[in-house]
Amino acid sequence: MRYNQLGNTGLFVSELCLGALTFGPPDETLIASLDQKGVNEIVGRSIAVGVNFFDTAGVYSFGQSERLLGQSFKELSIKRSDVIIASKVHCAMGEGPNQHGSSRGHIMDSIDSSLERLQTDHIDLYQLHGNDSVTPIDETLRALDDLVASGKVRYVGVSNWQAWRIAKALGISERKDYARFETVQSYYSIAGRDLEREIVPLLNEEKLGLMVWSPMAGGLLSGKYGPGARGNGEGRRTSFNFPPVNEDRAWAAVAVMREIAKKHDVSVATVALGYVRTKPFVMSIIIGASRMDQLDQNLAATELKLDADDLTKLDEVSALPSEYPGWMLERQDAERRPAPFAPTP
Repeated sequence: MRYNQLGNTGLFVSELCLGALTFGPPDETLIASLDQKGVNEIVGRSIAVGVNFFDTAGVYSFGQSERLLGQSFKELSIKRSDVIIASKVHCAMGEGPNQHGSSRGHIMDSIDSSLERLQTDHIDLYQLHGNDSVTPIDETLRALDDLVASGKVRYVGVSNWQAWRIAKALGISERKDYARFETVQSYYSIAGRDLEREIVPLLNEEKLGLMVWSPMAGGLLSGKYGPGARGNGEGRRTSFNFPPVNEDRAWAAVAVMREIAKKHDVSVATVALGYVRTKPFVMSIIIGASRMDQLDQNLAATELKLDADDLTKLDEVSALPSEYPGWMLERQDAERRPAPFAPTP
């Protein structure tokens, strides 16, 4: 297990982060399914192999995910200082008009509820779960800064925002001396590399850490679907077809991944995670599991060594189509980078 810096901080997190979306009673999406016993087994196994990073959210199973995770640390006698807990705020936690969004009121109400459920006095990384087009960014950032100053939160991050909005928030934080976003949690997979257009250049420029959610595209890249296999009527994709992908490109990628999986004697799912793991802009990959065999497939990605030929094939089959202004920027940048000087013989 490798450990990477959390953004531009001195905190280090494991390259795989255990996501707690599967923690809680069964629901219509077929994602949540684990009770306390199952959570303890998954958490215990993860910690045993070096995972120190855990991601949840208030909205996951409407609070039950946080509650089960906090209780698991207690029952497994895990020291609070040995784990990095990330949670999120934004999504609706009730029917009232102020129980949703990134307003100061909702943030302040949510943090205390999350701390109580997690049985802790602080959350290491508190993230905005989505975009609030109503609340001024300044109001949201000031509330997060106050949480950091109070000690209830140590670092802040954001999820599912556009690049321009993240950049604007970073500018406000710098100008007003607020705690800045250190991480971005976004969807990224071999079937959906859109992040590379705008978000990745921003990550590199501002030294932000990327937390990848759904690296297997909601199970689409598990090996159960696409060329060479038929869905068996099970799995979350049969009832919750999310995130959306270009299936033609996805099936082409799966076909190549099957060959590479056979070559390395691993699962297609392991190759999907292993590919994302090779990207230098990825800080941590959020994995989820409701069974131990799923968890072991995910953990196997830390041992997979994809060679240059593997990566070339995977990059080529999943390449994004050219898009303006990208193709123009590449052309103009090439004009500014002359060929290396060659001395006259």
